[in-house]
Amino acid sequence: MSEAKTYLGWKIDYTSPAGEPAFAGPESISWQVFKNPVALAVGGICAVLLEFADARIRSGVWDHSVFKTDPIGRSKRTGTAAMVGVYGPQTAARRVIQGVTNMHSRVSGETPSGEAYRALQPELLDWVSATASYGFLVAYDRFVRPLSDADKLKFFAEGETVAGLYGVQTKIRSLADFDAMMRTLLPRFEPHPINTEFLDIMKSGRAAPGVPKRLQSSLVNAAVEILPQDVRARLGLGPDYDLTPAGRIAVKSMARIAESVPDTAGPPAQACERLGLPRSFLWKSEADRARLLASVRQRTQLQEAST
Repeated sequence: MSEAKTYLGWKIDYTSPAGEPAFAGPESISWQVFKNPVALAVGGICAVLLEFADARIRSGVWDHSVFKTDPIGRSKRTGTAAMVGVYGPQTAARRVIQGVTNMHSRVSGETPSGEAYRALQPELLDWVSATASYGFLVAYDRFVRPLSDADKLKFFAEGETVAGLYGVQTKIRSLADFDAMMRTLLPRFEPHPINTEFLDIMKSGRAAPGVPKRLQSSLVNAAVEILPQDVRARLGLGPDYDLTPAGRIAVKSMARIAESVPDTAGPPAQACERLGLPRSFLWKSEADRARLLASVRQRTQLQEAST
């Protein structure tokens, strides 16, 4: 049975075509990071704050999308595009990325101060890509499980192909690269009511129906906590956004549960099935994952040899 989803008119089926690779593989750090919904929630909010710090991106999103009328829906669609780039078959990922780029090609305007911007400006594309990588990686490392320096470098390397398809020219390859890009843009960053309005919406309970409002508030504060301190200061996000000890325990506990309990209905599990792996593959131990991957590769080699 097809499990295709629709994204802005494009059908995406993570389960087929059977065997078609994604731009990252099942052994990747990316597949581990993106399977955890807590890392995605915290990292995604952090990335939006980093993007909105720049008036050009903030104006582009606010004036040319449904963000101000449907921030939850727009955020979910952005999350879907990210998942397709990580787990989707390459043909589907290319189609979605091209479609997103086509939409962005029509986005241009001026900030309230009169500065012109285009969504496809290299500096803006580079920063949006960098904020997503930073947010998801640091959220996972801080609240799910610590990653080694080698794993962090691998995570950045795994995202380079997709970043290039989006038109990114300066691809960050480390947290040091992110910091250098941020330092260049930092003088532009400023507080703005849109930032706090966005955070209030995320805390309101509308972002994730069924999740206690207090826990949603903790997720938002966790996102603010992983902002570089200089950025947080420039955005004016003070002590009201501090993550409490109880909130930290709640976020980490939810992250650990999500890391150990398989979600066999979501895109990560469906992508595993597409590649001949159990849907629970990503939640197994490292040793079990290595054994299963070896088995699939051996089976593929035997099939190729027999044809």
